[in-house]
Amino acid sequence: MELQQLHQGNERLFTAFAESRTGGRDENQDSYGYAQTAWGFLVTVCDGMGGGPGGKTASTIAVNEIVAGVEGASKDEEVSNILIKAIRRANMAIIEAGNENPSLKGMGSTATVLLLSERAAQIAFVGDSRIYQLRGKRKVFRTFDHSMVFDLVKQNVITEEQARLSAQSNIITRALGIKPDVEVDIQELPYEKGDRFVLCSDGIHGTMPEKQLLKMFAQKKPLGIVTDNVATYVDNLGRLSGQGYDNLTLAMVETKTNSILKPVMSKQTKIILVALAVFCLISIAANVIQAAHYTALSNQSVSCDSLAKYSQRDSVQQSTIKVLQDSVAKMAVKLDKIKEKSK
Repeated sequence: MELQQLHQGNERLFTAFAESRTGGRDENQDSYGYAQTAWGFLVTVCDGMGGGPGGKTASTIAVNEIVAGVEGASKDEEVSNILIKAIRRANMAIIEAGNENPSLKGMGSTATVLLLSERAAQIAFVGDSRIYQLRGKRKVFRTFDHSMVFDLVKQNVITEEQARLSAQSNIITRALGIKPDVEVDIQELPYEKGDRFVLCSDGIHGTMPEKQLLKMFAQKKPLGIVTDNVATYVDNLGRLSGQGYDNLTLAMVETKTNSILKPVMSKQTKIILVALAVFCLISIAANVIQAAHYTALSNQSVSCDSLAKYSQRDSVQQSTIKVLQDSVAKMAVKLDKIKEKSK
């Protein structure tokens, strides 16, 4: 489904599509919503949990309250605070609905929220639904699941792939509707023309290794086709498994311009750049010294012993320059890796 599109004059700022399917369950407990607000384009994907009608009710409340919370926010508020308050508003609404109806008691929901403006992308999340930012085939950013297995990943006890395959992968450590005080993770991200933001429930990201999933997200096709391809592929995977499988929901947004906010160079990258500059200067200095020695040799008559000494010294200098050049090359490779990680 194509979502509302934001324009500045005649220029389209992004395109957006979403797909939500029931999968192998009796009911689709995922929900998504979107709205054009005073602060930018808002998209949210929520994955409900709870017996009976609880899961669907919780995710529906979450989406409605998040959208309403952002649309009704004061224009004097910081965008980050607006998103946090909107998610906390949804949290309290789910708790209150459970208190009013015993059959809904204990229901909950994850929440992922993207607010895209000309300035930047603001993301906020609770639970194990995810937000990705891709640039071409490369992952620039991804949220980190609030789950038991991803706590073990943080501690380097297991890998992310082991976490995905774990029988405990669905045990989350944060959700809306569980307790009155919910901690919301939030981040502001710069973006470039052609970047793709993907919001998805675990019914999408839990079905295959991340490298394979990113390849699907990065297909060089119109965004609507990519969104449908991913949902259909995941749905078919579930059917072929011959077992019950989860609901699946994703929303994809592709930017058509660069954000006003530009990436900030990390401290580590700055250190590497300074180190590279120092090594380059040393290498240049060594070459200058070597040239000076050759000039001295050509301008004076020297004995065989002196010539041998000069030759030996030149050999040492050549070795030193070679070491410096190798060091510069290694530092350049390391810099490229750091740049990739910092993007």
